[in-house]
This record gives sequence, C-alpha cells and structure tokens, in this order.
Amino acid sequence: MTYTPKTLTFYLDFISPYAWLAFDALPQALEGLDVQVVYKPVLFAGLLKHHGQLGPAEIPGKRDWTYRQVQWLARQQGCELKLPSTHPFNPLALLRLALACDASGTPGRAVCEQVFRHVWCSALEATDADRLRQLGLQLKPQLDPAGVEVKQALQANTDEAIALGLFGVPSMQVDDKLFWGQDALPMLRAYLQGEAWFHEGAWQAAASLPTGVQRKP
Repeated sequence: MTYTPKTLTFYLDFISPYAWLAFDALPQALEGLDVQVVYKPVLFAGLLKHHGQLGPAEIPGKRDWTYRQVQWLARQQGCELKLPSTHPFNPLALLRLALACDASGTPGRAVCEQVFRHVWCSALEATDADRLRQLGLQLKPQLDPAGVEVKQALQANTDEAIALGLFGVPSMQVDDKLFWGQDALPMLRAYLQGEAWFHEGAWQAAASLPTGVQRKP
C-alpha cells in the first residue's frame, strides 16, 4: 500500500492580520507531522458579501480591539507585526500577484510570506503603487497579475471557499474538517495527531444544535 501524506489547504487573504499570524505559526503547529500544505489566496470580502457580514475592521470598537489584539498576539508569538499605514485596504493587486507567481495558481510558501511581510512588517501603505511595482520585480510572476487567467483563478478559489462553507480567513481544510482562525492551530494539530474526540460524535453533533431564536435582518 502506498502511503500518501495528508493535504492541508490554507485559505488566506493578505488583508487579514490573523492570517499572517497563523501563517507564521503554521510550521510549528505542523512540526513532526507529515502534511503537505497548499496555499490558496481568496477574497475575504467575497466571503463577507456572501454571508452578509462586515469584517472586523468595519465595526467600530471591534476595529480598535482587532489592532490591539493582533499586536499583543504577535508579541506573544514572537512574530514581527507592524500595522500598515491604512487598513483595511483593497487587497486585489496583492492576491493576484501571489497567484500569478505560479503557473498552476497555487503560490508557494515563500511567495506568500513575501507578500504577507510586505503588508504586515513595514508599517507602510500596502497598496502604494511604487511598493507594489517593487514587490512585483522581486517576485517575478510567471503570469500577468492583471490577466484574465489570474482573475479567474482568484474567483475560483473564492467560490470554492464559499462552497465549502468558509466564512473567514485564515481557514484550513484537512479531509472533511474545516478549522478557522489563528487560535484553531492547536485543534488542527490534535486532529492531525489522530485525537479520538474528532471521531466520537461531538464534531457532527455541533452542526445539528437547534436554533432557539433568530434575529430579523
């Protein structure tokens, strides 16, 4: 019998500081495990629109808390993080650039890390035209980031994420399991290590809990 390592799909948008924190911590979370990681950029705003939600940075109070929390989490994690000069911003150019760096539309970890650092380790404007141009020169994309093929790949990734039921980034898929958020990494590791809890019914039962009351939109 041929052994095949598990595949973990890491859905990300460079606009999310939590995606950067999870991306940075992922190697440690997977240490000692035989897992192949596929990185898939998606448009977080597309997920929000589908579910009729606002992003954390679009809600007063939650916006301030998000920026405070991610800086504290980065400090605890030992991860470099400097807030960009403005946030949120339109991440399309960055998402398309990352996708354009691989002919199959699945950018490697090195490419994703370089784009994440462009956003979260400079304290500068993430979408500044000169900075984007310089980033493109460094990454040397194989495809045209503004081309139809790349735009369709981003749309396909986002549609795929929606079809799977994803509602935010970072999200990680292994087998039929979805894990959301930087704080889900210990749970993800436990699953990959074969913890019995994931097969004892609680996982499926959570999806069938009756709704007691529903607010009108």
